Amino acid sequence: MPPFDPAAATAAYMATLTPAEHALASAYTHGSEWLLLWGWLVGVLVYWLILRAGALTALRRWIERARPHPWRATAICAAAFSLADGLLNLPWQIYASWYRDKSYGLTSQAFSGWLGEDAISLAISTIVSVLFFSVLYALIRATRLWWAWAGGVAAVFAVVLLVLSPMLIEPLFNTYTPAPPGPVRDAVVALAKKAGVPSDKITIYNGSKQSNRYTANVSGLFGSARVAMSDMMFAKNADIAEVRGVVGHEMGHYVMHHVLWLAAAFSVLFALATFLADRIFVPAARWLHATGVTGIADPAGLPVLMAIVITFVLLATPILNTLIRTQESQADSFSLRTANEPDGLSKALVKTIQYRASSPSALEEFLFYDHPSVEHRVRKAMDWKATHPQPGT
Repeated sequence: MPPFDPAAATAAYMATLTPAEHALASAYTHGSEWLLLWGWLVGVLVYWLILRAGALTALRRWIERARPHPWRATAICAAAFSLADGLLNLPWQIYASWYRDKSYGLTSQAFSGWLGEDAISLAISTIVSVLFFSVLYALIRATRLWWAWAGGVAAVFAVVLLVLSPMLIEPLFNTYTPAPPGPVRDAVVALAKKAGVPSDKITIYNGSKQSNRYTANVSGLFGSARVAMSDMMFAKNADIAEVRGVVGHEMGHYVMHHVLWLAAAFSVLFALATFLADRIFVPAARWLHATGVTGIADPAGLPVLMAIVITFVLLATPILNTLIRTQESQADSFSLRTANEPDGLSKALVKTIQYRASSPSALEEFLFYDHPSVEHRVRKAMDWKATHPQPGT
């Protein structure tokens, strides 16, 4: 029997999809990369329109005349800004988040269902915005080093949202149930015990409601954390080996507290973004024609602040992607060590090519991919298989 060849096995997995399917995946992926730029342009345009309308400035002046109070002015301006931003961005979001996926066969969700969920998301983001910006602008008024504290505030908000999300937010969009009795549950429970993950934290949710993607995720922190598998995994005929490979990957995120590390990284990047905003707010306000905005402490200037932040985030995209990509590689390694299902993981990975082209250039992967390319991940799994005996072999 010839020795196992990881390169040939990887090529065989890539060949399970037709050239037409690979071409469609590449078209979707490259379009998604352009969406980063177009989304930034739309965001800046929306902020410019809000400033040009002068509504936030008029609202702040009205509040100051009626009952002066900086907390009240900030909260009302933040709520108005969040709602205006959501409504003005709606046409773009319809295209980028629903129509485009619909045209590529990546969602079966009706427009009415998507719009209803978008309205819920807008309500949640408005509440969070009021709370977050009230604290942030209090820091701006209190200290010149407000940007240094801003990172800590962002970290606290991120952790609170991560803890609360599985209990309060995610159930608004999907139904989560324990994996039902049977071979799949038995395999997952056994794997959870081996990995040191509470077996009651393994759930299945109706992800097919929003997306046809083959996916699973880990969410929450501490006692609220859980691993969730979309029902699309089973609609696409995932076998036990695939389930073990995918769930092993998600357990890796859980065990290594990746969401907590990402929250810490986000807080550092937010501190850097606000440091930049502190330095260039005045010229940015002038460039955006922010008439009537009195300075960075004026909540009517929130669109200027956010324009700077989203510009920084766009430029920092490769850094964020590298952080996430590193965690995804670590989770793959954890799955291979714990589940020892290189073929199961590879079969699952191939099914994600539909929305993530398999073989980007090194530069494209660095700039745009928040996961290692499927081809690299499958090759890693096949390299593991070559050096680790599989059950029954």
